[in-house]
Amino acid sequence: MVQNIINIEEKEDRVLNIVKAKFGLKNKSEAVALIAKVYEESFLEPELRPGYLQKLEKIRKGRYIKFNSVDELRKATS
Repeated sequence: MVQNIINIEEKEDRVLNIVKAKFGLKNKSEAVALIAKVYEESFLEPELRPGYLQKLEKIRKGRYIKFNSVDELRKATS
């Protein structure tokens, strides 16, 4: 666990208190951790879900037909 001392304005302190109360958290540290987690999920690169990875793998293993032109594709699907 990492400990930090931070300086925040009154407005940010109120926001932490609101988050703490809304989610029933024990202290402001948990509120900061929750806000960081939500930020990570919303704005940073998300990790791919396991279900999606399985779907990608199934697609990669599938059979493909190679076409050299759009005309060949149209003939094959007609």
